[in-house]
Amino acid sequence: MIEITSSTKITGIMGYPIKHTLSPIMHNRAFSLLNLNYLYAVFPVAPKDLAQAVMALPALKIKGVNVTIPFKQDVLKYLDEITPCARRIGAVNTIVNENGKLIGYNTDGEGFINSLKEVNFETAGKKILLLGAGGACRAVALSLAWAGAKKIIVATRNATKAEKMIKETGLEQEVQTECFFLSSLPSEKIAEADLIVNTTPLGMAPFEDKMPDIPLEGLHSAQYVCDLIYNPLKTVLLRKARLKGCKTVNGIGMLVHQGAKSFYLWTKEKPPIEEMRQAILKYVGNSRKKLP
Repeated sequence: MIEITSSTKITGIMGYPIKHTLSPIMHNRAFSLLNLNYLYAVFPVAPKDLAQAVMALPALKIKGVNVTIPFKQDVLKYLDEITPCARRIGAVNTIVNENGKLIGYNTDGEGFINSLKEVNFETAGKKILLLGAGGACRAVALSLAWAGAKKIIVATRNATKAEKMIKETGLEQEVQTECFFLSSLPSEKIAEADLIVNTTPLGMAPFEDKMPDIPLEGLHSAQYVCDLIYNPLKTVLLRKARLKGCKTVNGIGMLVHQGAKSFYLWTKEKPPIEEMRQAILKYVGNSRKKLP
């Protein structure tokens, strides 16, 4: 149990909507296990209030925050410094307040690659299909390229957005790329992918009945299908992929590993990764038991 005092250092997450987040569960558990006088809170910030919210962090002595949908790209213009990696990605998911200077990091890509290692997926030489082209996709795409992917296919509802993402990140300089509209994605492009990753919010609570509109007939048992969504743990996409014999990966691994990196940036302490994961899984399991 965390005891809040006048010396407690505040961290948290800002986004909109934000009710779905499980980040407080793992971070507050980690703070408690390591006896750190920190607290992780939730900050629902309306888009019109983003600038005010970010600029208030130093005044309120908030040590740092995670940044989630829809602010990972917009937040860059309000920061004092951005790491080269985050600048290249064009998105920030972690802010650290260093004596009043706000520094932007991106831990999503590293977190994603670490989550793939946990399920023994070797990225080098593989063909990857990414669904979406937002802030999370930028980090995932570049990290996959840096890890040696052979080809990255990006499919979105807005092909212009995908092309812009590829150009702005310089992805095509790192790896062979292709772009498609989701609505016209050929089933053979599904079939050729070794890994398919949903980086969109389609399927996230409270809209669990949604999924990207892709031709499922292209799925087969030699593939991995990953959904960055972690609430629910089994999205519609993952359930349908499992029926096709695919190996499936939910967003818990990425959530934990990107969070662990943020934890270290704020505290300079080694995060208890497995305990953070178990805290989330226990919470999700108990929550599901309460459903009718």
